[in-house]
Amino acid sequence: MQQSSSAWPIGHIHSQQVGGTTVIEFHGEIDIAAAQQILPDLDAATAAPGRTVVIDLGPVEFFDVYGLRLLCHAERRVTERHGWLLLVCPHPLILKILRAGDLIGRFTPLAALEEALALADSEATG
Repeated sequence: MQQSSSAWPIGHIHSQQVGGTTVIEFHGEIDIAAAQQILPDLDAATAAPGRTVVIDLGPVEFFDVYGLRLLCHAERRVTERHGWLLLVCPHPLILKILRAGDLIGRFTPLAALEEALALADSEATG
């Protein structure tokens, strides 16, 4: 699997290319302050048309409604550009927030990044 990566940023988001997939990792506390910092980088990472994008919430320590807004924003951008968004969410509390926001149907959470990358790869080759 080909992987390229830039240096870890100071903040709450890191994006990298893994094969033909854009992986966006959120980390730390995703609240109103973090959302304001994340949005420009999230827009840059979701700008290309026709991409498969994985958002990985594995390293997240706190997640609130502003995190939901970021996910919906990313999904809308990727879909408008005829791409596909996958979500990695191993946290029961974040899954509970997704259910409470009636967003489980919009995002089909996967348990691990490896699972999302395998699904993205099978879609690309299938």
